[in-house]
Amino acid sequence: MNPVKIGNRLIGPGHPTWFVAEIGINHNGDLDIAKKLIDVAAYAGCNAVKFQKRTPEVCVPAEQQGRMRETPWGYISYLDYRHHVELDKDDYNAIAHHCQEKDILWLGSCWDEPSIDFLEQFDPPCYKIPSACLTDDNLLRYIRQTGRPLILSTGMSTVEQIDHAVQVLGTQDLIILHCTSTYPANSNELNLRVIPRFLDRYKVPIGYSGHEGLVYTTLAAVALGACLVERHITLNRAMWGSDHAASLEPQGVTKLINYIRATEVSLGDGEKRLYPSEVPVMNKLRKDRH
Repeated sequence: MNPVKIGNRLIGPGHPTWFVAEIGINHNGDLDIAKKLIDVAAYAGCNAVKFQKRTPEVCVPAEQQGRMRETPWGYISYLDYRHHVELDKDDYNAIAHHCQEKDILWLGSCWDEPSIDFLEQFDPPCYKIPSACLTDDNLLRYIRQTGRPLILSTGMSTVEQIDHAVQVLGTQDLIILHCTSTYPANSNELNLRVIPRFLDRYKVPIGYSGHEGLVYTTLAAVALGACLVERHITLNRAMWGSDHAASLEPQGVTKLINYIRATEVSLGDGEKRLYPSEVPVMNKLRKDRH
């Protein structure tokens, strides 16, 4: 299995876990919040931050566009709400500059073709294909034409649907993420043993996109072979918005990164050996019988 190179890092078995802090729309359309979340990710030791990019008129079904809802911007239509949480070109220029200052990569998950065209101007290191778009063959073909590495999320999908998406995309520079698309997800629905099965089935690097409110489950994913981890982050889980409750706060993401690095070290290389530190204990406690 060949690793996938994103930026200056190789992602795959035998390489350190690549951690993506999913900002998504947890910035609530506010550039200052986006910058603070980038700072959180950089301080915690994340490798990249990820945003979500949509063209509201394309992504929001016609029957939902006029539905009204309470928001921080008042009682507005769902379409208007989607516009409020989108960042514009000036915002992304500022994000790119801020990430460069913090020495952290940034990427986006694109929900439609115009969003891919929009992000292409920023020369992203890769793209994320969200679970909701896994069955959109036209989008898969369009994003593959960029020639960039791709990260495919597989929430709310059957194995047959994933097989088809992989057939459309091909396996070159492809990373697949196991995912359960519930926000927040219950532990009994995470099904982490899918990770080694995906490794065997697709022969590409496999990662984990988690939406649970816990951290130890992600460590289990790493132990099972996840070489990329994506978790949502927020400044405060009580903030307004659909994804905050399934996100990690600053202290949580910092702890998780440290736990992942400790887990990687503790996994070792799989070769059983007698360590020099054990010898004094062995000499004291063991009685050989012949």
